[in-house]
Amino acid sequence: MTAVQSQYLHPLPLIGVNACSQRLPEKHPFFVVGEKYVRSVAEGAGGLPLVIPALGDEIPIEQLVAQLDGLLLTGSPSNIEPHHYNGEPSDADSEHDPSRDATTLPLVRAAISAGVPLLGICRGFQEMNVALGGSLHQKVHEVDGYHDHREDKTTSIIEQYNTLAHSVRIQPGGVLANLWPDTIEVMVNSLHGQGIKQLAPGLEIEALADDGLIEAFSVKKAQQFALAVQWHPEWQWHRGEGVGEFPFYRAILQAFGNACRLRQQQRLANPQIA
Repeated sequence: MTAVQSQYLHPLPLIGVNACSQRLPEKHPFFVVGEKYVRSVAEGAGGLPLVIPALGDEIPIEQLVAQLDGLLLTGSPSNIEPHHYNGEPSDADSEHDPSRDATTLPLVRAAISAGVPLLGICRGFQEMNVALGGSLHQKVHEVDGYHDHREDKTTSIIEQYNTLAHSVRIQPGGVLANLWPDTIEVMVNSLHGQGIKQLAPGLEIEALADDGLIEAFSVKKAQQFALAVQWHPEWQWHRGEGVGEFPFYRAILQAFGNACRLRQQQRLANPQIA
């Protein structure tokens, strides 16, 4: 049996990957998504990636989520516009993507309502919190008591993502503790300037940084896997560039993929499930 024939007999779960809206200098506007996120869905979670353009209310959200078996929310250079969480206006150096906000925030709520498995990464982590009623620190490094969680931009991209910047303490009894039961503390990379100020109602803390910043949460009453992490498990989850493998990152993607396959089985057995 060929790989193509096998896919027809055992179709891959369809996993959405949200895109950013970006206008390159003196170029037409583009919808863009990092290759690492698409590959982490295809290879790490074992799904069929579907890039979702940042079209805002032009996308029929309910129709989309009815077809999805999972949704991965990506990181981005941009930040959520603070009016979405009643925050103060951003400083001039903060990059925004209102088209992505208009697409992803309602998509998060619809996906959770429909029982679509969710994995939020970095900006996606922040989007899930804001979409459900939480707020953000716009500059964590300027808040008393917190460390600087930003990457060292004087180093290469590989160094920035491969650097295990700080530990996170996994909270007992949660999603992360279940998929990673061997250790309570795990080292992770750190490439973010913003972070959770107020956790949204209905969210459960899954991991805390060594300075107390929330680094992971889950949705308490979600029908399926719904986890968000502030670090980047999509980066070299399968191998490290000179630092070995990242099995913790791989475990997160595999757990997400397993949930997507379960959702697919349920959706195909009952077309009215969504």
